Amino acid sequence: MKPSIPKGTRDFSPTEVANRTYIMNTIKTAFETFGFQPIETPSFENSSTLMGKYGEEGDRLIFKILNSGDFLAKADENYLSEKDSLKITSQISEKALRYDLTVPFARYVVQHQNEITFPFKRYQVQPVWRADRPQKGRFREFYQCDADVVGSKSLWQEVEFIQLYDTVFTNLGLENTNIKINNRKILSGIAEVIGAQDKLIDFTVALDKLDKIGKEKVEAEMLSKGISEEAIQKVQPLFSFDGTNQENLDALAQMLQTSEEGTKGVDELRFVINSVEELSLQSANLQVDVTLARGLNYYTGAIFEVEAPKGVKMGSIGGGGRYDDLTGIFGLKEVSGVGISFGLDRIYLVLEELGLFKAVDLPKPKVLFVNFGENEALYAMKAIAKLRAENIKSELFPDDTKMKKQMNYANKREIPFVVIVGSREIENQEFTLKNMISGEQTNCSLSKLLDILKNS
Repeated sequence: MKPSIPKGTRDFSPTEVANRTYIMNTIKTAFETFGFQPIETPSFENSSTLMGKYGEEGDRLIFKILNSGDFLAKADENYLSEKDSLKITSQISEKALRYDLTVPFARYVVQHQNEITFPFKRYQVQPVWRADRPQKGRFREFYQCDADVVGSKSLWQEVEFIQLYDTVFTNLGLENTNIKINNRKILSGIAEVIGAQDKLIDFTVALDKLDKIGKEKVEAEMLSKGISEEAIQKVQPLFSFDGTNQENLDALAQMLQTSEEGTKGVDELRFVINSVEELSLQSANLQVDVTLARGLNYYTGAIFEVEAPKGVKMGSIGGGGRYDDLTGIFGLKEVSGVGISFGLDRIYLVLEELGLFKAVDLPKPKVLFVNFGENEALYAMKAIAKLRAENIKSELFPDDTKMKKQMNYANKREIPFVVIVGSREIENQEFTLKNMISGEQTNCSLSKLLDILKNS
């Protein structure tokens, strides 16, 4: 039977690993330029840390880890006979693979609060796992690249995160990305002025679909959720917000003038927009999008989402926002934070589609020593040890085989130099160095060999 891997997981070739490393290193360099520090958390957490933090749908997508040993021995027989999987799970599984990096980060902050200097700027680049239905750009195992600041309510953090997105995507050559921004307080204010506070989630979930299903279907969905015709008429301007950022902010200020929370949201958004415009971006576009409603139960202030340049069909390649009580789920109240995430796998697909990957040099030796037999190999290995001590990547072909096969190996791996050692070279205490690009051959001593390889 041919071996396979689970759906939603992938093998990565040397070239793919090099390309992914290029993206991650670009992101990490930007994180550190902006003052963020790296942390790492375990691949799996106690189930109690994760469960109940992502809603019913999220809990269903968490990979549970069976307890060691005879995990059914302590399970309730009634649950087993009833085949009640939800109740059995808590008895046979005490740990789970992490679903995201945010909840483990919240646990980390609470657990290490006495060691952390606030405001704490952390970044994390690690894999997460979700029992989701695999599709293009969505996997069961994937990396998240997160950056968060906790312990500060300053809106300058939002400004910096927009600059951080702009820096990373510019450095990757991915210009004209569209950074969409909204504010949770604006959405609450809109629901308030149309008299639909109790329908806030239904209202925003429907509004979020405007660019996907169109105005008429959005209105129909709102009506089906019990939002009145009168309320829908009051928000008609939202369906055609296509002016400049300043024009949209002015329209929102007018619409929300009777809502204290909505007005505060507009003021916060105006500060961020004005600051970014004053500082200017390198290549990204910043756009107020009042239909943006991601993570409504989670975010309390700014909401971000990044789209790939026009013409590339891909979901969001980044997102995030402001949350006022990240650590409250673990008992540490009123620690405000703001964070963003980069979608590594989707960014990879976008760069691949646009042909933006730079040619990467795969790890390879600078010089290959041909193997002609035991004595020759020993002589070569003594020289290789000296070369490696000077940080020159060197390799001996492991098998005493045909010269043609060894040279083909060097060509396929694009190794620039080959050293040939036979009985004559051993007798004269020298080496024959062949330049695989020019074809030129040189007889030289070990010191001369070192000098040539160091300076080429």
